[in-house]
Amino acid sequence: MVRGKTWMRHIENTTSRKVTFSKRGNGLLKKAFELLVLCEVEVGLIIFSPRAKFYEFSS
Repeated sequence: MVRGKTWMRHIENTTSRKVTFSKRGNGLLKKAFELLVLCEVEVGLIIFSPRAKFYEFSS
C-alpha cells in the first residue's frame, strides 16, 4: 500500500497538533538512538514543545 503525499502545513486542530508532536518527537528520539547504536557516533537532540517542555537526548 502506498500512502498519499502529505503536505506540510500548520495543523489547526489543537488536539491533532499535540498528538502529531508527540508521535513525531518520539520518532525523532528513536532515530537518534538508532543512529548512535548503528554508526557509533555522538548524537545530540533538543526538542522544545509549544508549552516550553524540554526533551533531550545525547550520547
